Amino acid sequence: MSQSLARRAEELRKQLEHHEYLYYVLDSPEITDAEFDRLMRELRDLENQHPELRTPDSPTQRVGGQPREGFVKVPHSSPMLSLDNALNEAELREFDARVHSLLKGEKYEYVAELKLDGLSMAAHYRNHRLVQALTRGDGRVGEDVTANARTIRSLPLRSKPEAIPDAAFEVRGEVIMQRRSFEALNEERENAGLPRFANPRNAAAGALRALDPSITAARQLDYFAYFLFHDGRPLLNSQWETLETLSRAGFKVNRYRRKCHGLNDLLAFIGEWEDKRDTLPYEIDGVVVKVDSVEQQEKLGWTSKAPRWAIAFKYPARQSSTVLENIEVQVGRTGALTPVAHLKPVAIGGVTVSRATLHNQDEIERLGVAIGDTVLVERSGDVIPKIVRVLEHGAHRRHFHMPATCPVCGGHVVRQEGEAAVRCVNTNCPARLRESLLHFASRHVMDIDGMGDALVDQLLKHGLVHNIADLYHLTADQLMKLERMGQKSATKIIQNIEHSRSQPLARVLNGLGIPFVGERTAQILAAHFGSLNAIAAASAETLQEVNEVGPKVAQAIRQFFDEPRNRELIERLRAAGLRFTGPREKKKTGPLTGLTFVLTGTLPSLKREEAKQLIEEGGGKVAGSVSKSTSFVIAGEDAGSKLAKARELGVPVRDEDGLLEMLGKSQQA
Repeated sequence: MSQSLARRAEELRKQLEHHEYLYYVLDSPEITDAEFDRLMRELRDLENQHPELRTPDSPTQRVGGQPREGFVKVPHSSPMLSLDNALNEAELREFDARVHSLLKGEKYEYVAELKLDGLSMAAHYRNHRLVQALTRGDGRVGEDVTANARTIRSLPLRSKPEAIPDAAFEVRGEVIMQRRSFEALNEERENAGLPRFANPRNAAAGALRALDPSITAARQLDYFAYFLFHDGRPLLNSQWETLETLSRAGFKVNRYRRKCHGLNDLLAFIGEWEDKRDTLPYEIDGVVVKVDSVEQQEKLGWTSKAPRWAIAFKYPARQSSTVLENIEVQVGRTGALTPVAHLKPVAIGGVTVSRATLHNQDEIERLGVAIGDTVLVERSGDVIPKIVRVLEHGAHRRHFHMPATCPVCGGHVVRQEGEAAVRCVNTNCPARLRESLLHFASRHVMDIDGMGDALVDQLLKHGLVHNIADLYHLTADQLMKLERMGQKSATKIIQNIEHSRSQPLARVLNGLGIPFVGERTAQILAAHFGSLNAIAAASAETLQEVNEVGPKVAQAIRQFFDEPRNRELIERLRAAGLRFTGPREKKKTGPLTGLTFVLTGTLPSLKREEAKQLIEEGGGKVAGSVSKSTSFVIAGEDAGSKLAKARELGVPVRDEDGLLEMLGKSQQA
């Protein structure tokens, strides 16, 4: 490989980093999207032809990697504490008085920053390259979301060393979703029959914790930096200097900030942005106030939950009254029925509001709301507003009840014990169909390459599919009549559909869209039962004998297979030649062979996973809930309802010593 190729690759990386910074951080692009795409394509082609040129921080590596099974938990370098709130001017004055008193007459300044309505994330850099990103978690331990964070274009994959000379540092900031991205996402979900996200923060949180980084990338998240640490401590001497340094290093820092020389200056900033908050392209719910000097911050110290040198001033929720004119029910991909309030249009915070979510029947009953009532509606950082309370009963008010059948397909609806949601159990329900098809065809399920959003939309538009089994009756001639579909593409997709017939039982089971049965649970069920027939015939009690299958999952499986339309679908899939059998797991034999255990409470020395491993190595099974078929309950301290259930059913109860004794008999034999 010539040095000229290596130089060209590095030159392209620097150009792309520069233009990403201009576009995503400064909002001032210098080149067109087409020119940017051309540079990206050249670098990607170069790296594909010469993989040794590809670096972890290359702009081509922002999206990549296989979906994960879960997230690794990692301790933070220092606690990511939350802030105390000031809900009015009087509480802010109390905060200022405490600062003044604790600093004993020292002069101090505040830094005021807009309080973004997002979620905190810590980004760690080594040799100026992003190496790890962690969610806030519980403040002490976060989840590693590095692969997802790399897809956030405003988060640099490498920083500018001239701004931060230290080889290792940590940047803390806020992950948000801009309004335009949020509105586009909700429109897309509504068109697909999915429930809308309540607010940008929820949508951003879900995207950052998605197991597939491509989902995070599609949500177009944004990152604003506000802290700079080294070994868990502030790197610089002032908060204002920190923000300026982060900006010079290539990080996106909110431009709307002010160094305030006293409380009156601070109150003026807060009042200014309360009036202007609706002009911003993102949601804010207040202003964060920090003492500027790090030395003074350390003098002020912390409580167990929050710093004494910072506070969040929260803007009051924006409310207005209007009439609830009707309630309709929407059906999402999982079959969940969601009541939506249709309101007489009213302006709240510069936005005309005509709808509000009511979540479920329990929420309607809690509010005591009926059609025709005058209600108080609130927007508090929520693009989808909520009804706070009933102000006045309507003269001809009508009470609402969730329908007994699905309003879209007429299928059975069920509400599981302990769940607020009512669900349609018909997989072929038109309201669920689009997302069901996309889920069925996705890479980690049946892996039908080419069966994406655009093609599924066309298949539905032209009435070519009415359930997932119809995919196996498509022809290349039918596909060639669709937009932008040539013979080569159509033939390839049909080949991919044919190939999916050989996918293993676990993938078929996952593809059925049974609530709570994802990739891992499908694998466990397939390995335990060995056939779809056996799973379909299993009682709820039998299903609960399977590791990691509790009452909720077992009930969902039974309800799915009890629905006649789902059984018809399964027979059509069987006729299409899909694999309904697979290898069963080889059961270990030992002193506990044939016995089923349930673990509850905290054991003296064994962790839950250790006890489970010992039981399985001894040939036993561990179930999630107690039933008549449970052999023993192993109880520790703070054992709860499972212990009570065992006593009610007469199931023998043992402690940790009893379990070890049962295992020890075989070891002595």
